[in-house]
Amino acid sequence: MAKKKEAYLSLSAMLRAREPKLLNAERAGRMLEASSFEEAAKLLTDCGYPDLSQATAGQIEQTLTQRRVQALDELEKLCPERAIVDFFRIKYDAHNAKVLLKAEAMGTDASSLFSGAGRIAPEKLQEAWQEERLSELPKRFGEALLEARNTLARTANPQLSDFVLDRAMFEEMLDAARIADCPFLTGYARLLIDSCNLKSLVRTARMHKDADFLGEVLLPGGGVDRDRLLAAGEGEGFAALFAHSPLEKAAALGAEALEGGSMTAFERACDDGVNAYLRAAKLVSYGPETVAAYLAAVEGEITAVRMILTGRLSGIAPEAIRERLRDLYA
Repeated sequence: MAKKKEAYLSLSAMLRAREPKLLNAERAGRMLEASSFEEAAKLLTDCGYPDLSQATAGQIEQTLTQRRVQALDELEKLCPERAIVDFFRIKYDAHNAKVLLKAEAMGTDASSLFSGAGRIAPEKLQEAWQEERLSELPKRFGEALLEARNTLARTANPQLSDFVLDRAMFEEMLDAARIADCPFLTGYARLLIDSCNLKSLVRTARMHKDADFLGEVLLPGGGVDRDRLLAAGEGEGFAALFAHSPLEKAAALGAEALEGGSMTAFERACDDGVNAYLRAAKLVSYGPETVAAYLAAVEGEITAVRMILTGRLSGIAPEAIRERLRDLYA
Protein backbone atom coordinates (compact mmCIF):
# COMPACT_ATOMS: atom_id res chain seq x y z
CA MET A 1 0.00 0.00 0.00
CA ALA A 2 1.33 3.42 -0.93
CA LYS A 3 2.29 5.62 1.99
CA LYS A 4 0.16 8.64 2.90
CA LYS A 5 1.21 12.04 1.63
CA GLU A 6 1.87 13.27 5.19
CA ALA A 7 4.72 10.77 5.48
CA TYR A 8 6.68 12.95 3.05
CA LEU A 9 6.55 16.14 5.15
CA SER A 10 10.09 16.12 6.57
CA LEU A 11 11.68 14.63 3.45
CA SER A 12 10.01 17.23 1.24
CA ALA A 13 11.28 20.01 3.51
CA MET A 14 14.82 18.62 3.29
CA LEU A 15 14.72 18.43 -0.51
CA ARG A 16 13.22 21.90 -0.86
CA ALA A 17 16.12 23.22 1.22
CA ARG A 18 18.56 21.55 -1.19
CA GLU A 19 16.99 22.81 -4.40
CA PRO A 20 18.77 26.21 -4.35
CA LYS A 21 22.13 24.40 -4.55
CA LEU A 22 21.21 22.56 -7.74
CA LEU A 23 22.76 23.81 -10.95
CA ASN A 24 20.49 26.46 -12.45
CA ALA A 25 20.52 28.44 -15.69
CA GLU A 26 22.42 31.34 -14.12
CA ARG A 27 25.22 29.12 -12.77
CA ALA A 28 25.38 27.16 -16.02
CA GLY A 29 25.72 30.45 -17.91
CA ARG A 30 28.60 31.54 -15.67
CA MET A 31 30.34 28.21 -16.30
CA LEU A 32 30.03 28.73 -20.04
CA GLU A 33 31.28 32.32 -19.81
CA ALA A 34 34.24 31.44 -17.57
CA SER A 35 37.65 32.21 -19.06
CA SER A 36 38.86 28.62 -18.84
CA PHE A 37 37.86 25.06 -18.03
CA GLU A 38 39.52 25.43 -14.63
CA GLU A 39 37.44 28.48 -13.74
CA ALA A 40 34.26 26.83 -14.99
CA ALA A 41 34.91 23.74 -12.86
CA LYS A 42 35.55 25.80 -9.72
CA LEU A 43 32.12 27.37 -10.02
CA LEU A 44 30.58 23.94 -9.45
CA THR A 45 31.73 23.93 -5.83
CA ASP A 46 28.75 26.22 -5.13
CA CYS A 47 26.57 23.20 -5.99
CA GLY A 48 28.34 20.91 -3.55
CA TYR A 49 30.76 19.30 -6.01
CA PRO A 50 34.45 18.78 -5.20
CA ASP A 51 36.99 20.94 -6.99
CA LEU A 52 37.24 19.43 -10.49
CA SER A 53 39.50 22.10 -11.95
CA GLN A 54 42.34 19.59 -12.43
CA ALA A 55 40.13 16.63 -13.33
CA THR A 56 40.41 14.50 -16.46
CA ALA A 57 37.36 13.46 -18.46
CA GLY A 58 37.43 10.08 -16.70
CA GLN A 59 37.54 11.70 -13.26
CA ILE A 60 34.63 13.97 -14.17
CA GLU A 61 32.56 10.96 -15.18
CA GLN A 62 33.49 9.11 -11.99
CA THR A 63 32.42 12.10 -9.86
CA LEU A 64 29.09 12.38 -11.67
CA THR A 65 28.47 8.65 -11.31
CA GLN A 66 29.11 8.86 -7.57
CA ARG A 67 26.77 11.82 -7.24
CA ARG A 68 23.94 9.90 -8.91
CA VAL A 69 24.48 6.75 -6.85
CA GLN A 70 24.71 8.72 -3.60
CA ALA A 71 21.44 10.56 -4.33
CA LEU A 72 19.60 7.33 -5.13
CA ASP A 73 21.04 5.42 -2.17
CA GLU A 74 20.21 8.21 0.27
CA LEU A 75 16.63 8.66 -0.89
CA GLU A 76 16.04 4.91 -1.01
CA LYS A 77 16.65 4.91 2.75
CA LEU A 78 14.54 8.00 3.43
CA CYS A 79 11.65 7.74 0.98
CA PRO A 80 8.42 6.24 2.40
CA GLU A 81 7.80 4.44 -0.89
CA ARG A 82 10.79 2.65 -2.43
CA ALA A 83 9.04 2.33 -5.80
CA ILE A 84 9.64 6.05 -6.41
CA VAL A 85 13.41 5.55 -6.24
CA ASP A 86 13.15 2.28 -8.20
CA PHE A 87 11.47 4.26 -10.99
CA PHE A 88 14.73 6.15 -11.50
CA ARG A 89 16.92 3.06 -11.12
CA ILE A 90 15.14 1.04 -13.80
CA LYS A 91 16.81 2.78 -16.75
CA TYR A 92 20.22 1.76 -15.39
CA ASP A 93 19.09 -1.85 -15.28
CA ALA A 94 18.20 -1.45 -18.96
CA HIS A 95 21.57 0.15 -19.66
CA ASN A 96 23.38 -2.73 -17.95
CA ALA A 97 21.33 -5.26 -19.89
CA LYS A 98 22.32 -3.62 -23.17
CA VAL A 99 25.98 -3.66 -22.16
CA LEU A 100 25.73 -7.32 -21.11
CA LEU A 101 24.16 -8.50 -24.37
CA LYS A 102 26.50 -6.57 -26.65
CA ALA A 103 29.57 -7.73 -24.72
CA GLU A 104 28.34 -11.32 -24.98
CA ALA A 105 27.75 -10.98 -28.72
CA MET A 106 31.21 -9.50 -29.27
CA GLY A 107 33.00 -11.81 -26.84
CA THR A 108 34.41 -8.90 -24.84
CA ASP A 109 34.52 -7.82 -21.20
CA ALA A 110 32.51 -4.63 -20.80
CA SER A 111 32.24 -4.64 -17.00
CA SER A 112 33.77 -1.15 -16.84
CA LEU A 113 30.68 0.15 -18.67
CA PHE A 114 28.19 -1.12 -16.11
CA SER A 115 26.33 1.36 -13.91
CA GLY A 116 25.92 0.85 -10.18
CA ALA A 117 22.74 2.96 -10.10
CA GLY A 118 20.28 0.19 -11.03
CA ARG A 119 18.07 -1.96 -8.82
CA ILE A 120 20.21 -5.00 -9.62
CA ALA A 121 23.93 -5.01 -8.84
CA PRO A 122 25.88 -5.56 -12.09
CA GLU A 123 27.67 -8.63 -10.70
CA LYS A 124 24.35 -10.17 -9.67
CA LEU A 125 22.94 -9.48 -13.13
CA GLN A 126 25.94 -11.15 -14.78
CA GLU A 127 25.76 -14.19 -12.52
CA ALA A 128 22.01 -14.63 -12.98
CA TRP A 129 22.43 -14.38 -16.74
CA GLN A 130 25.46 -16.65 -17.09
CA GLU A 131 24.07 -19.28 -14.71
CA GLU A 132 20.55 -19.07 -16.18
CA ARG A 133 18.99 -18.01 -12.89
CA LEU A 134 16.70 -15.39 -14.39
CA SER A 135 14.04 -16.11 -11.78
CA GLU A 136 16.19 -14.01 -9.44
CA LEU A 137 15.54 -10.95 -11.64
CA PRO A 138 12.31 -8.95 -11.92
CA LYS A 139 10.06 -11.10 -14.14
CA ARG A 140 9.49 -8.61 -16.97
CA PHE A 141 13.16 -7.68 -17.00
CA GLY A 142 14.33 -11.30 -17.27
CA GLU A 143 11.86 -11.98 -20.08
CA ALA A 144 13.04 -8.89 -21.95
CA LEU A 145 16.68 -9.98 -21.63
CA LEU A 146 15.89 -13.27 -23.35
CA GLU A 147 13.79 -11.60 -26.03
CA ALA A 148 16.49 -9.00 -26.69
CA ARG A 149 19.19 -11.68 -27.02
CA ASN A 150 17.03 -13.62 -29.47
CA THR A 151 16.34 -10.45 -31.43
CA LEU A 152 20.03 -9.65 -31.62
CA ALA A 153 20.88 -13.20 -32.72
CA ARG A 154 18.12 -13.22 -35.35
CA THR A 155 18.67 -9.76 -36.84
CA ALA A 156 22.27 -8.86 -35.89
CA ASN A 157 20.78 -5.40 -35.29
CA PRO A 158 21.64 -4.04 -31.81
CA GLN A 159 19.18 -1.18 -32.30
CA LEU A 160 16.23 -3.57 -32.48
CA SER A 161 17.56 -5.42 -29.45
CA ASP A 162 17.70 -2.12 -27.57
CA PHE A 163 14.09 -1.37 -28.47
CA VAL A 164 13.00 -4.60 -26.77
CA LEU A 165 14.72 -3.52 -23.56
CA ASP A 166 13.38 0.02 -23.84
CA ARG A 167 9.80 -1.27 -24.03
CA ALA A 168 10.35 -3.35 -20.91
CA MET A 169 12.00 -0.40 -19.18
CA PHE A 170 9.00 1.86 -19.68
CA GLU A 171 6.57 -0.90 -18.70
CA GLU A 172 8.43 -1.32 -15.42
CA MET A 173 8.58 2.44 -14.87
CA LEU A 174 4.80 2.65 -15.27
CA ASP A 175 4.43 -0.26 -12.85
CA ALA A 176 6.66 1.51 -10.30
CA ALA A 177 4.56 4.67 -10.60
CA ARG A 178 1.40 2.66 -10.00
CA ILE A 179 2.91 0.91 -6.97
CA ALA A 180 3.90 4.32 -5.59
CA ASP A 181 0.32 5.51 -6.23
CA CYS A 182 1.79 8.71 -7.67
CA PRO A 183 -0.16 10.17 -10.63
CA PHE A 184 2.59 12.76 -11.11
CA LEU A 185 5.14 9.99 -11.67
CA THR A 186 2.76 8.15 -14.00
CA GLY A 187 2.35 11.34 -16.02
CA TYR A 188 6.12 11.73 -16.14
CA ALA A 189 6.55 8.18 -17.47
CA ARG A 190 3.87 8.70 -20.11
CA LEU A 191 5.47 11.96 -21.19
CA LEU A 192 8.89 10.30 -21.47
CA ILE A 193 7.29 7.68 -23.73
CA ASP A 194 5.61 10.39 -25.82
CA SER A 195 8.94 12.20 -26.16
CA CYS A 196 10.70 9.01 -27.29
CA ASN A 197 7.91 8.28 -29.77
CA LEU A 198 7.98 11.79 -31.19
CA LYS A 199 11.74 11.54 -31.71
CA SER A 200 11.26 8.14 -33.37
CA LEU A 201 8.62 9.54 -35.72
CA VAL A 202 10.89 12.32 -36.90
CA ARG A 203 14.05 10.22 -37.17
CA THR A 204 12.21 7.42 -39.00
CA ALA A 205 10.75 9.86 -41.51
CA ARG A 206 14.11 11.56 -42.08
CA MET A 207 15.74 8.16 -42.70
CA HIS A 208 12.88 7.20 -45.08
CA LYS A 209 12.15 4.04 -43.10
CA ASP A 210 8.88 2.24 -43.75
CA ALA A 211 5.81 1.75 -41.54
CA ASP A 212 6.99 -1.71 -40.45
CA PHE A 213 10.16 -0.23 -38.96
CA LEU A 214 8.15 2.51 -37.27
CA GLY A 215 5.88 -0.13 -35.78
CA GLU A 216 8.94 -1.80 -34.26
CA VAL A 217 10.25 1.34 -32.57
CA LEU A 218 7.12 3.07 -31.28
CA LEU A 219 6.49 2.41 -27.59
CA PRO A 220 3.13 1.66 -25.97
CA GLY A 221 1.91 3.40 -22.83
CA GLY A 222 2.26 7.06 -23.74
CA GLY A 223 -0.34 9.78 -23.53
CA VAL A 224 -0.69 9.69 -27.32
CA ASP A 225 -1.81 6.24 -28.42
CA ARG A 226 0.73 4.29 -30.47
CA ASP A 227 -1.86 3.35 -33.13
CA ARG A 228 -2.79 7.01 -33.61
CA LEU A 229 0.87 7.82 -34.16
CA LEU A 230 1.18 5.07 -36.75
CA ALA A 231 -1.85 6.41 -38.60
CA ALA A 232 -0.97 10.09 -38.34
CA GLY A 233 1.58 10.34 -41.13
CA GLU A 234 4.27 12.99 -41.20
CA GLY A 235 4.59 16.67 -40.36
CA GLU A 236 1.30 18.36 -39.61
CA GLY A 237 -0.37 14.99 -39.08
CA PHE A 238 1.61 13.96 -36.03
CA ALA A 239 2.14 17.53 -34.82
CA ALA A 240 -1.60 17.89 -34.29
CA LEU A 241 -1.62 14.91 -31.93
CA PHE A 242 0.63 16.77 -29.48
CA ALA A 243 -1.30 20.07 -29.54
CA HIS A 244 -2.07 21.47 -26.07
CA SER A 245 0.52 19.16 -24.48
CA PRO A 246 4.01 19.84 -23.05
CA LEU A 247 5.39 18.58 -26.39
CA GLU A 248 3.40 20.95 -28.61
CA LYS A 249 6.41 23.16 -29.46
CA ALA A 250 8.62 20.10 -29.97
CA ALA A 251 6.13 18.54 -32.39
CA ALA A 252 6.00 21.75 -34.44
CA LEU A 253 9.80 21.82 -34.59
CA GLY A 254 9.74 18.14 -35.56
CA ALA A 255 7.54 18.99 -38.53
CA GLU A 256 10.05 21.70 -39.47
CA ALA A 257 12.93 19.23 -39.12
CA LEU A 258 11.32 17.09 -41.81
CA GLU A 259 11.60 20.09 -44.12
CA GLY A 260 15.25 20.72 -43.34
CA GLY A 261 14.91 22.39 -39.95
CA SER A 262 17.24 21.84 -37.01
CA MET A 263 17.21 18.41 -35.37
CA THR A 264 19.16 19.87 -32.44
CA ALA A 265 16.42 22.42 -31.75
CA PHE A 266 13.74 19.74 -32.09
CA GLU A 267 15.40 17.26 -29.72
CA ARG A 268 16.11 19.99 -27.18
CA ALA A 269 12.45 21.05 -27.29
CA CYS A 270 11.40 17.44 -26.58
CA ASP A 271 13.54 17.36 -23.44
CA ASP A 272 12.51 20.87 -22.40
CA GLY A 273 8.84 19.87 -22.65
CA VAL A 274 9.48 17.03 -20.21
CA ASN A 275 11.37 19.38 -17.88
CA ALA A 276 8.51 21.88 -17.94
CA TYR A 277 6.22 19.12 -16.66
CA LEU A 278 8.64 18.37 -13.81
CA ARG A 279 8.78 22.00 -12.72
CA ALA A 280 5.07 21.83 -11.92
CA ALA A 281 6.12 19.85 -8.83
CA LYS A 282 7.37 23.13 -7.35
CA LEU A 283 3.73 24.02 -6.73
CA VAL A 284 3.33 20.97 -4.47
CA SER A 285 4.23 21.69 -0.84
CA TYR A 286 4.98 18.09 0.13
CA GLY A 287 4.39 14.60 -1.14
CA PRO A 288 5.91 11.97 -3.46
CA GLU A 289 6.05 14.58 -6.24
CA THR A 290 8.90 16.40 -4.47
CA VAL A 291 11.01 13.24 -4.34
CA ALA A 292 10.35 12.39 -7.99
CA ALA A 293 11.08 15.91 -9.17
CA TYR A 294 14.27 16.14 -7.12
CA LEU A 295 15.68 12.88 -8.51
CA ALA A 296 14.82 13.98 -12.04
CA ALA A 297 16.48 17.34 -11.33
CA VAL A 298 19.67 15.59 -10.17
CA GLU A 299 19.69 13.61 -13.43
CA GLY A 300 19.25 16.83 -15.40
CA GLU A 301 22.04 18.52 -13.46
CA ILE A 302 24.43 15.61 -14.07
CA THR A 303 23.70 15.71 -17.80
CA ALA A 304 24.31 19.46 -17.94
CA VAL A 305 27.52 19.31 -15.88
CA ARG A 306 28.89 16.55 -18.09
CA MET A 307 28.06 18.52 -21.22
CA ILE A 308 29.63 21.75 -19.96
CA LEU A 309 32.77 20.35 -18.34
CA THR A 310 33.69 17.80 -20.99
CA GLY A 311 32.88 20.38 -23.67
CA ARG A 312 35.07 23.03 -22.09
CA LEU A 313 37.84 20.46 -21.46
CA SER A 314 37.74 19.48 -25.15
CA GLY A 315 37.83 23.09 -26.33
CA ILE A 316 34.29 23.17 -27.74
CA ALA A 317 33.00 26.72 -28.17
CA PRO A 318 30.70 27.79 -25.31
CA GLU A 319 27.94 28.76 -27.75
CA ALA A 320 28.00 25.30 -29.30
CA ILE A 321 27.57 23.81 -25.82
CA ARG A 322 24.85 26.30 -24.92
CA GLU A 323 22.64 25.41 -27.85
CA ARG A 324 22.59 21.78 -26.72
CA LEU A 325 21.87 22.45 -23.05
CA ARG A 326 18.40 21.59 -21.81
CA ASP A 327 16.32 23.70 -19.45
CA LEU A 328 17.17 22.98 -15.82
CA TYR A 329 14.75 22.29 -12.97
CA ALA A 330 16.30 24.78 -10.53
